[in-house]
Amino acid sequence: MSVHSQRGQCAKRKSILEAAAEVFCRQGFTGASIDEIAAEACVSRQTVYNHYREKENLFTAVVEDVMDRANAMLFTTLSTFPENPGNLKDDLAAFAVRLSRSCICNQDGKFLRKLVQSEGERYPHLFESWRLHGPGKIGTALAALFARLAHKGLLQIDDFDVAARQFLALVNADLQMSTLFGATPSEAELESAARNAVCTFMRAYGAPDIGKLEPAAINAASR
Repeated sequence: MSVHSQRGQCAKRKSILEAAAEVFCRQGFTGASIDEIAAEACVSRQTVYNHYREKENLFTAVVEDVMDRANAMLFTTLSTFPENPGNLKDDLAAFAVRLSRSCICNQDGKFLRKLVQSEGERYPHLFESWRLHGPGKIGTALAALFARLAHKGLLQIDDFDVAARQFLALVNADLQMSTLFGATPSEAELESAARNAVCTFMRAYGAPDIGKLEPAAINAASR
């Protein structure tokens, strides 16, 4: 196959994936049709089948494609974790704001949540890749970061995996209801949720000498 043909095939696959994401988001897995996806991608029905063979394969490919983009943004955010904090509570709260922006406010994150909420119970096998390479990987990475802080004496944690899961749950706690219905939290809501999450987390895991959270520092540190 020539380089030109390979580029053409890649462009078609990208077009099909983007069109399928739009259609699956609107119609769900059951309601989406290959004909509608083909029309939106400006390709033939047979072209879709040539690339993906069946609707399940296409749906799984869409989930993996969106998940890869969402994970890339998320792991970029994880790279900003405060490993050498000046003020642990302030820095963790600022990190929590950034984490919420990349998870909750990001379009790919919203898309994945909508698909999981609408189709996860009926078609759990379609989200196997998401379960293995989405939330699980994030929790493991965050647990390792908390372990480093504990090693420095800034946190007191017995089970880092549990602490990571609880941190993520706390960050999401105040935002869950609004995001459930597709709303995008305001900056003030993100900061309030982060502040509440970190205060609770530090009560459970903070070293005795960690000072009180100063809310005013969040704005400057989160930018």
